[in-house]
Amino acid sequence: MFKRILVPVDGSELADRAIQASLGLAAPLGATVVGYVAEPMPQLPAVGRPPSAVARENALHDQRTEAHAHQVLARFESLAKEAGVRFEGHFEQAPLVDQAIVDAAEAKGCDLILMVTHGRGAFGEFLFGSHTKAVLSRCKLPLLVLH
Repeated sequence: MFKRILVPVDGSELADRAIQASLGLAAPLGATVVGYVAEPMPQLPAVGRPPSAVARENALHDQRTEAHAHQVLARFESLAKEAGVRFEGHFEQAPLVDQAIVDAAEAKGCDLILMVTHGRGAFGEFLFGSHTKAVLSRCKLPLLVLH
């Protein structure tokens, strides 16, 4: 059935549900779980900021996001090992997180994406957007959404 499951995670409590569900699904299928962290690119600098300050801020952003991603993926890998599930972890910075998730699933040869949603409703989506909804609209792969 499914051989490679992409699971976008961000280290939140909600993402833990995706981790547990993906491991529960992958174990009996003998599937590999591909943990994926997509962090946003640094924000554009304010007008008038000196280039050296912008470079420092960008370097700090890169260090923080990479450290966070490695921490999240190391925990995911540890849980996968405990569950006896093969695991691969990947991280990248991307201007559009939704598109990065779709691109990663295709590039890593995944045949399913498993995501969680906050389920904020129409008003919440208007205010905060919905990565899950955007992935669904862009993706040709099956998408399993947990609420």
